[in-house]
Amino acid sequence: MSTGTLRVLGVDPGLTRCGVGVVDGRVGRTLRAVSVDVIRTPATDDVAHRLLAIERALADAIASHQPDVVAVERVFSQNNVSTVMGTAQASGVAMVVAARHGIPVVLHTPSEVKAAVTGNGRADKAQVTAMVTRLLGLDEAPKPADAADALALAICHVWRGTSVSRLDAAVAAARRGSAPVRTAAEPIRSRIPSAPAHLPPGSSPARPPSARPRPARPNPEGKPR
Repeated sequence: MSTGTLRVLGVDPGLTRCGVGVVDGRVGRTLRAVSVDVIRTPATDDVAHRLLAIERALADAIASHQPDVVAVERVFSQNNVSTVMGTAQASGVAMVVAARHGIPVVLHTPSEVKAAVTGNGRADKAQVTAMVTRLLGLDEAPKPADAADALALAICHVWRGTSVSRLDAAVAAARRGSAPVRTAAEPIRSRIPSAPAHLPPGSSPARPPSARPRPARPNPEGKPR
């Protein structure tokens, strides 16, 4: 990869089909599809073994492509609880595999991905697939939709993540070089005298030295001034 190019491995999590897409790119430059695949596990297999198969396939993909970051679709609740559970489990496996390899993980919502790729956060799968095909200059549309969604996730982070990372770096640099921030109330507090300590009844607080009267000095004629 050229300097400044970001390689993102996108994961569209799922137990039956888990999309995996790798994209190289940077803001303002042409995107390049590196790889796209779908990890499939039989519904008849035990869930633990299906997750193990996904884990191994993702580990192979990371070892082969050495991504800079792994982008995973953020899971939202749906009406089908069993589908949500499987998607969440596969998502967790993807994050664990990335963390084990020391690769940062980011989460993007489906609406963020659709908006980044098509300009419409409510675009349907056909529109997403069509735009992914066009943006990556593919000869044919990636199928099934899980493959296109994985590539869309990667594209989303190439465009959104690069900008966010630059903003975070700028904010961090500004914080390192700036003085402590004072609140609006601090200048007022600085002008409020501190409360005097508890005094015995009948006594008055001592005046500061500058406020005490000076003793009279005699003049040369012996009369007080």
